Amino acid sequence: MNKKVALITGITGQDGSYLAELLLEKGYEVYGLVRRSSTESNGRLEHIQDKINLIQGDLLDQHSLDEAVRETQPDEVYNLAAQSFVPTSWNQPVLTGEYTALGVTKVLEAIHHYGKKTTRFYQASSSEMFGKVQATPQSEKTPFYPRSPYGVAKVYGHYITVNYRESYGMFAVSGILFNHESPRRGLEFVTRKITNTVAKIKSGQASELRLGNLEARRDWGFAGDYVEAMWLMLQQEKPDDFVIGTGENHSVKDFCRLAFEQVGLDFKKYVVIDKKFWRPAEVNTLIADPSRAKKILGWKPKVDFKGLVKMMVEADMEIVKKGKGERVKLKGERKIVKKGKGERVKLKGERKKGKG
Repeated sequence: MNKKVALITGITGQDGSYLAELLLEKGYEVYGLVRRSSTESNGRLEHIQDKINLIQGDLLDQHSLDEAVRETQPDEVYNLAAQSFVPTSWNQPVLTGEYTALGVTKVLEAIHHYGKKTTRFYQASSSEMFGKVQATPQSEKTPFYPRSPYGVAKVYGHYITVNYRESYGMFAVSGILFNHESPRRGLEFVTRKITNTVAKIKSGQASELRLGNLEARRDWGFAGDYVEAMWLMLQQEKPDDFVIGTGENHSVKDFCRLAFEQVGLDFKKYVVIDKKFWRPAEVNTLIADPSRAKKILGWKPKVDFKGLVKMMVEADMEIVKKGKGERVKLKGERKIVKKGKGERVKLKGERKKGKG
C-alpha cells in the first residue's frame, strides 16, 4: 500500500511542527513548503528533519505553489501559513491580506489545476473571525465580525475555501480554531511572552512583565491536541467546517496568575499595564462551542488550561536555566527537540546538506 502524501504550508511554525509529527506517526510521506531565506528557521523541525521533505515556495508566488502541488501530488494539503500575529496586522495590513487572504486562493488554485481530483484541502481559519462576538459561545453558525486586519483576512480565506468547495466540488474544509498554545509558541504571543518572562523573573534576569488588556478572555488549548482535529476533518466522508476549542475561557490575568504561581510568585508584584499593548479594536471575549467536533469527529482536548500553563512555564524555566535555547520533552509533547548543530535541512533540488 502506498503511503499517503501530505503537503503542509507553514510547516516551520508551531502548528506545522506538531502536525508533521502526527502525520509521520500515521505513516504519511510529509512535504513542507518553506520560503527561501539567508537564515534558517527550522528549529521546531530539527528532531524530524531527516524524515520530512522541504521544498521551496511562497504563498505570494503562484508558480512555486503550482510546482509544489504538481511535483508532490498530495493526498492532503494543510494551509497553515499566514501572517498570524494580530498586532502586526495593523502595522502591515496589506501584507497580511496578501498572505492570509489571497494566499489561500493561490493554494486552492494550485490544487484545482495541478492536484489530483481526490486531493483534500484544510484551511486554518481562526476564532479572531468572530471578533465583536454576536453570540456566546461561538459555534459554526455564529456570524463573523472581525476586529483586525488579520481577522478580516481570515474571513476571506474561510469563504474562498467554501467557494471552491461549492464551485468545483473540492474536498475543502476550514477549521475555526480557537487560541492554541505550546512551548513552541513564538515569543511575541502573549501566552509565551508571559511564561518566558516569568522564567526570567524567577531566575533574576527580568524584573517586570509589561502587558496590555488583562481582562481579555480567550479559549486556550494545547496545539498538539488541535492538529489532531485538523487531520480528523480530512478523514470524513463529506467536507465540512468545524469549530475547535475547549469550551472554557480564561482571562489574560488568569494566565498570569497561574504562570507566576507555578514558580511561587505573586503576579501582582511584577505585572505592569502598558497601553501600547492594547489593540486599536479589542476582542474581549472568545469561547468555543466545540459540540459538533466532539460529536462528528470524536475529538476532544486532552490537555486542560492548568496543564497547558504548567507545561509552558516548565519549558521556559528549562530554557532560561540552560541558556542554550534547548527545548525539553514535557507532558503532552511527542518528541525531544535538542539544541541544533547549525545544519541546514536539505531542500529538494540541492545536492548536499549545507552546513552553518
